[in-house]
Amino acid sequence: MQKHADFAEFTEITPSAGIETPRHGWRAKCLQRLIRLELPVPPTVALPCDTVRAIAAGQMPDTKRLAALFPGVLVSVRPSPADPEWGGPGTVLNVGMNAAKHAEFVKTQGQAFADATYLSFVQSYAVHVARLDPDMFTAEPSSEALAAALAAYEAEMDEEFPQSAAQQLTEVLRSMARAWEGTTARLLREAKGAPADAALGLIVQEMAQAIGPGLSGAGTIQLIEAVTGAPQVTGRFRGLNPANRKAEETLYLVKDKRGHSLEEAAPEVFATLQDQCRSCRAKLREEMQIEFALENGSLKVIDATRVNRSARAMVRTAVTLAQEKIISRDEAILRVPPRAISELLHYQVDPRVPRDRLARGIPASPGAASGKIVFSAADAQAAAAHDERCILVRRETAPEDIRGMHAAVAVLTERGGVTSHAAVIARGLGLPCIVGASDLALDLREKRFTTRDGRVFREGDVVTIDGTNGEVLAGAAEMLEPALDEWFRTLLHWADNVRDIGVRANADTPDDARTARMFEAEGIGLCRTEHMFFDEDRLTVMREMIFANTAKDRKVALDRLLPMQRADFIALFDIMAGSPVCIRLFDPPLHEFLPQDREGMRELAEALDRPLSEVTRRVEALSEFNPMLGMRGVRLGITVPEIYDMQARAIFEATVEASRRGAAVVPEVMIPLVSAKREVELVKTRIDAVAAAVRNELKANFDYRLGVMVETPRAALRAGEIAEHAAFLSFGTNDLTQMTYGLSRDDAGRFMGSYVQQGVYAEDPFHVLDSDGVGELLLIGSERGRIARPAVTISVCGEHGGNPESIAFCRKAGFDYVSCSPFRVPVARLAAAHFALLDPREGRAAL
Repeated sequence: MQKHADFAEFTEITPSAGIETPRHGWRAKCLQRLIRLELPVPPTVALPCDTVRAIAAGQMPDTKRLAALFPGVLVSVRPSPADPEWGGPGTVLNVGMNAAKHAEFVKTQGQAFADATYLSFVQSYAVHVARLDPDMFTAEPSSEALAAALAAYEAEMDEEFPQSAAQQLTEVLRSMARAWEGTTARLLREAKGAPADAALGLIVQEMAQAIGPGLSGAGTIQLIEAVTGAPQVTGRFRGLNPANRKAEETLYLVKDKRGHSLEEAAPEVFATLQDQCRSCRAKLREEMQIEFALENGSLKVIDATRVNRSARAMVRTAVTLAQEKIISRDEAILRVPPRAISELLHYQVDPRVPRDRLARGIPASPGAASGKIVFSAADAQAAAAHDERCILVRRETAPEDIRGMHAAVAVLTERGGVTSHAAVIARGLGLPCIVGASDLALDLREKRFTTRDGRVFREGDVVTIDGTNGEVLAGAAEMLEPALDEWFRTLLHWADNVRDIGVRANADTPDDARTARMFEAEGIGLCRTEHMFFDEDRLTVMREMIFANTAKDRKVALDRLLPMQRADFIALFDIMAGSPVCIRLFDPPLHEFLPQDREGMRELAEALDRPLSEVTRRVEALSEFNPMLGMRGVRLGITVPEIYDMQARAIFEATVEASRRGAAVVPEVMIPLVSAKREVELVKTRIDAVAAAVRNELKANFDYRLGVMVETPRAALRAGEIAEHAAFLSFGTNDLTQMTYGLSRDDAGRFMGSYVQQGVYAEDPFHVLDSDGVGELLLIGSERGRIARPAVTISVCGEHGGNPESIAFCRKAGFDYVSCSPFRVPVARLAAAHFALLDPREGRAAL
């Protein structure tokens, strides 16, 4: 004998019923709200989460009593989790369909309708409830197909297809409850952010059959376009035109040149549906899609769900609702996930068009672009010279590829992770980029790559890079333009009024600075000066300096670079118009400016008019076993001080010139890769001397701030004594993560996915700041720095500065600002506002 649950097994949804989202799920609560709005919702019963849990454990509710609430009609069963994003088992329609109902439909609706309805239910029940082989139940509707399906069910189950509505309902409820508890379903919803103990409610609702001699059919309607968010009645409707009952003639929702429409056939129903959407919008405070049915001209509202929308539609909708006072500005900010707006900054593949995917990699820089593939930086520059859009494909990029990256419209690499060279530079340039595309087999000699399914693409073939989701597509895809529109700007201005941590940009060139200004960064938090040396005219001079044998000869070469650097800094200061600019002194090892292949060395020998053997020896002499831990950063500045002297002079002369032409400039000079207080003392002494010389020569007074880039564990631990000589401490979390973990950010992508999957690391530490390990060093460093120098400015300037979770850590730790790539600045601004709203500090009123 079946044992029934001994608690409130189910509740009929009425305006006054005690329906609660945590207990009954979002769909149950939404339907109750529709009923309160007096929308024509069919009779509906909600099974709470406790009942569904009991069903999964084998304790069934009284399904006979439940079925008796729907005498003589068919019902649907739908999932109702607490959050619609968690998904759930599929809806089962027409529960209660049996031989008697089939015979009734034959008389009232005809043989074809009766056969199709019964067969559809038998197929659904057999596959999703009885778990039989789907291949046995795929026939098109007909009397013969129905008979065959019923026979196949009986042969497989050793019993006739159930005819009792209560029995059918029992098995459907059991199947859906157990499906929710399955391992696969649990993992899928946890991947969407659901807690491990997320519960499911179920909805049983009278079916609206959409049949009758008058206008009948079913469809959906919404008041905005899902991709753009623009006001537009859209949706679908399938129904028979009562003026012409031919089965092949269908109706559309709105007027359509392809055929008749609901708008034309029943304008009063069409107007009512729009009114219902507007009512939902005002009372439910959201743009809703209504699912409806017409039975012989009578309207039924089956369900309403939040309109599924793109990021640009999400922003426009949130801002519009706030401007119309339907929601608050604070709520509008919180309704837009920070990462979503990165899609608005770039071209995107139109989600409405088909995609021919060739490979998948790591989405390292958002946006999309189409172009001809090239396999070298030189070929990319050549293509750009002919105004041809090209995609630079490399096994992995190196500093000498930067000119090619500038020339390309997107970058694709076979290796690398989210903080590899290609990823970091592409984000800074705003280029779509995919790294770690191991699905592709590159043959650089033959200039081609092969996909896993055997397709070969050669230089000149057109592909599309979708850096937002990491897909490489064949051909040129249709694109959506960036959406830096009034709604985007309005939302970010609201966010700026809320956030309580600064946001700067990492900008290396005047173009970067202009982008940073466009996205309203509060200054430049990191200018990597070495990127200015890779232009063709400067690279040769840089190499002459490297090959100089004496300090005097090095100074001669550096004097040629001085006006170039000064012009760069003047441009940066002019563009930033008095906002802070933090300039990092020269950081990389010198070998990065030298060619590594024999052909490049031969060209360099010709350019410098030196023997090839000498060039080869010098390249070999500068090579290091581990260059990222070798002669770079402050170590280079101390052993070859002429470089920092030249840069300091360029900074200070540019400061004087820019201040005369506009707002006063107070440059921030940052020393990289510090690990000892004495390093700072040595560099500071020389920079102070250069500053004094420039003041004297130009008869001008100016201020500057000297600080340190904290990117070694020792610098974090000794931050107290280092801060005695530094106005600011800026944590370079890229290198600090490398050194703390003993990982190479360029190589970690080969195994990082496996590490995260197996729980070694919760997240890729180069993507999301490791708050336990690296984060502890940040806390130690900031605390000790502020004890020694309370007014010291603390910031993060690594790529983590644009990551929302990392911003939350920095804000909680009391950092003054974060700095990130220009195209991540809007994301950081919105994320900072989210955290200020979710964890407010005292003294702030809601907007």
